[in-house]
Amino acid sequence: MKKLILLAAVAVFGLSNAQSGFSLGAHVGLPTGDASDGYSFVLGVDGAYRWPVAAEFNLGLATGYSAWLGKTVKYDYGFGMSGEVKVETLSMVPLAASAQYMLTPQFSLGVDLGYGFLFASGESDGGFYYQPKAAYHFGPSQVNLAYAGVSKNGATISSINLGYAYTFGK
Repeated sequence: MKKLILLAAVAVFGLSNAQSGFSLGAHVGLPTGDASDGYSFVLGVDGAYRWPVAAEFNLGLATGYSAWLGKTVKYDYGFGMSGEVKVETLSMVPLAASAQYMLTPQFSLGVDLGYGFLFASGESDGGFYYQPKAAYHFGPSQVNLAYAGVSKNGATISSINLGYAYTFGK
């Protein structure tokens, strides 16, 4: 019952402050670590809603969609034998808590933490999602640099991303 009351309070608070912290954006990136072996580029869109909880601190929810674009990987088996494999595009949809701290009116640091749903070749999986980021704000717009990743059982898929977001109602 307490959880239901808390959820209702958050919903009412969110509706009363509609669009005060809603942002939409897009990003491009380069796969890092082992992901760079099979993927060439990352494209995505982002959405977040953050509520001010202190003068410089915002807290909320984030989601989006990222696609790690697969590349053709060539293998040399030795003895004059070789082959190629086309890596399928990997899609990721995060559902995360999002925090943002404004260091100055133009510069912020933030982090998104949650679960990343992974989809490829009709299969689905997922794991712990994390995305620390730094952003430069100009008016309702921001340019950000982020490191995003999904980890599960010691394996990680990650990328370094450059993004742009627009915050409505600011």
